[in-house]
Amino acid sequence: MLQTLNRFELDDWITSLAEAGWRMAEIGASEGAAGNLSACLNAQVELAPRLPICKPYSLPVAVPALAGMTVLVSGSGRRLREIKQAPYENLGAVVVGPDGLNGWLHTAACCLFVRPTSEFNSHLMVHQDQMQRAPSPSHVLIHAQPFHLTYLSHLEAYQDTTSLSRQLIRWQPETLINFPQGIGVLPFQMPGSEALMAASVTALRDYALIVWSKHGVMARSASGFEHAVDLVEYAETAARYEVYNLVLGNPATGLTPDELGQIASAFGIPQQHLF
Repeated sequence: MLQTLNRFELDDWITSLAEAGWRMAEIGASEGAAGNLSACLNAQVELAPRLPICKPYSLPVAVPALAGMTVLVSGSGRRLREIKQAPYENLGAVVVGPDGLNGWLHTAACCLFVRPTSEFNSHLMVHQDQMQRAPSPSHVLIHAQPFHLTYLSHLEAYQDTTSLSRQLIRWQPETLINFPQGIGVLPFQMPGSEALMAASVTALRDYALIVWSKHGVMARSASGFEHAVDLVEYAETAARYEVYNLVLGNPATGLTPDELGQIASAFGIPQQHLF
């Protein structure tokens, strides 16, 4: 059953989304207009006071399981770093209609975009899949392009889940703790394509963060933007260690398999597929 959120609760979500966008830019993961954010709220939201302009909107994919839900989303071509200073110019809300094919796009009069992010299809389908598998009050997604992690995805040795996960989890205990299943890796797919959308839906069932090879990452969370931001930071920090080690000629081994095993045992993390 849909809950109801008032304008002040909406403000909290907008602030959280804006802070996430700012942090992605701050860590160098959102150059220019790169990256996009969305939050699927299992709720009817009081939008008119903040986003008074309402227009019919044809969804890029059918998401009947999201009928009645509200999706806050960054606008196409907008800079994530600017949402914090000017939220209503740079984000909108899509209310999914009963058929899951159509809905309504809510924006402010000062809106500076025509449509949601060009990767809204992937956002919607992942939200639907996650909400069906594990219903929750909300689900958020971040697509960003963290420098070191994206660079590694250009190297053949890091273009599969097992190899990348094994190389990255060795640098900090926190990496293994936050990615107990590893980090998923997808081959390069055209941005915004149906192929990327379908692959992301499947991969995010098993991983909280996936790498879109030669493009960036997508992180998901049912605990809010703060957690999703943390996941990007943990993965990018591990990638930074890995790149530095490559530059220096691989002098460091990181945590040994025995040390990783101790951490895994202490936190109840399955070990066989990670090292």
